[in-house]
Amino acid sequence: MSTAKIRPFDETDRFELRTLFARAGDGVPPGSFWGHPEAEASVYLDPYMDLEPESLFVAEADGALVGYLTGCLDSATFPSEGARMEFAIRKYRLALRPQSMVFFGRAIADTVRTKLRKEPATEDFHDPRWPSHLHINVAPEARGTGAGSALMEAWFDRWTQAGSPGCYLQTLVENPGAVRFFQRMGFTAYGPSPLVPGVRYNGKRLHQQTMVQSAPELG
Repeated sequence: MSTAKIRPFDETDRFELRTLFARAGDGVPPGSFWGHPEAEASVYLDPYMDLEPESLFVAEADGALVGYLTGCLDSATFPSEGARMEFAIRKYRLALRPQSMVFFGRAIADTVRTKLRKEPATEDFHDPRWPSHLHINVAPEARGTGAGSALMEAWFDRWTQAGSPGCYLQTLVENPGAVRFFQRMGFTAYGPSPLVPGVRYNGKRLHQQTMVQSAPELG
């Protein structure tokens, strides 16, 4: 594979980017939440193409998209993850789908378990020190080629030049490769690591890890 070129998202990328979304997470947790790629794209991809396309970057190699990064400069102005998930559940009637019903059953059990044990729960992240956020995905064939780092560098330039004081992201404790990658890119772990309700990977429960990075001080 040739070196990936990083460029801003273009509206003509929409169809190919949705196709990439459906396979970019192969081989790493969390895999699929609901077994419904279109619904999951309506949470983690479509809103960024629709509402903040100028903060979306793609990696292209050999004429095909092999990675992308969706960003948001001010999370307070963007629909929360919880709200986006509720919309997807209603729109795609996920509660009526057999595969999704398994997820919701586990989610209820996990939520009860967390409350009984008085453990931290997952929730939308709000902190004015880190108002920006990102999601990044790289296709299996492009991992280890530098495409992910190049996407992160493009996003770093975007949010720092826009004057944001900081950025956060959320990954999984059970994906140590991702945690190490984000650490190399300047992010540090922040806060507790709560159980993600309903989500399993190879039969194991997963835990959310929030990571943050502050903009460099300019002297």
